[in-house]
Amino acid sequence: MTINNVAFIGLGVMGYPMAGHLAKAGFSTQVYNRTTSKGEQWAQEFSGSYHTTPYSAAKGAQVVAMCVGNDNDVRSVVYGDDGVLAAMEAGSTLIDHTTTSAELAEELAKACQEKGVKFIDAPVSGGQAGAENGVLTVMCGAEPSVFEAALPVMNSYAKQVTLIGKNGQGQRCKMVNQICIAGILQGLSEALMVAQEADLDIGLVVDTLKLGAAGSWQMENRAVTMAQDKFDFGFAIDWMRKDLGICLDEAKRNGLSLPMTEEVDQRYAKLQEKGLGRMDTSVLIKSYEE
Repeated sequence: MTINNVAFIGLGVMGYPMAGHLAKAGFSTQVYNRTTSKGEQWAQEFSGSYHTTPYSAAKGAQVVAMCVGNDNDVRSVVYGDDGVLAAMEAGSTLIDHTTTSAELAEELAKACQEKGVKFIDAPVSGGQAGAENGVLTVMCGAEPSVFEAALPVMNSYAKQVTLIGKNGQGQRCKMVNQICIAGILQGLSEALMVAQEADLDIGLVVDTLKLGAAGSWQMENRAVTMAQDKFDFGFAIDWMRKDLGICLDEAKRNGLSLPMTEEVDQRYAKLQEKGLGRMDTSVLIKSYEE
């Protein structure tokens, strides 16, 4: 089946450019956002159509993609008379790019199945820059045939789209991703303290190490700005704490202890108390100042 008509729900720092890539790829794109002005701005910029309810945006769409805030935000745009599920026809596909619990992904898969709608949990990695440049990494939980059919949509804003397993496994893969980021930032924070105390040139250190075993995206993109005390790069610690909470809940359900994740989460909590909740995740280094 050729996909022509799509809808996108949620036009935040990620959703706005993702929906834009759909329109630029030639899909007839309908959007919904809680803030009307943002939706109207998007429709004018990308020649799409803005709708005042999730239901009306999803009406007639073969694929509906979402990228909102948390589990409850997802439920608010999916369920009810004004939700997307009420508008979606049998055979259409709902893709959730929100980072949520795996439990919600399984819940949505069941709700969609009851309506004959297909479902993919598809959290993304790559941040605002990845969304704007159309180079996100997407990790998917779905039936293989459903995944394959939806690839043309997701490829419009991603450089890598991978089927991880059944519904819920995409979200679990994203949990692994967030735990890795937490650990890398903690190590990078401590390493930068040593480098600064030794009066090393941070730029030179990064250029020396980035292609070796210690190299990472965080080192290459955040080490210098961390040393410069700059922390305004999109993904706020308010959202990271939401994600780490999901990770810790999943670990608890499986009888696992994640001491590093718990420590980083608490460091972020203390930074929130200082009013730094909207700073990006690399602000972790400031938790070492005391």
